[in-house]
Amino acid sequence: MARREKIFNTKIKVLRAERGITQEDLAIDLGVNRSTISEIERGTFNPSLKLAFSMANYFNKTVDEIFEMLEVDNND
Repeated sequence: MARREKIFNTKIKVLRAERGITQEDLAIDLGVNRSTISEIERGTFNPSLKLAFSMANYFNKTVDEIFEMLEVDNND
């Protein structure tokens, strides 16, 4: 199994903790799988624009306040 490279930093875990909700709670509220939330928190899954905006709206933040892109070196 290939290891996924971190592609961004996210504040989802912190925002969840502030609200006292689990990954499962957030997943249910957003209509996705808990594993999707887990991978987004690790920065190894790139959410769709729709999901990114849904998460931002859920936490009353902007997408930029939640996600920080990392520079990726594509010189393989």
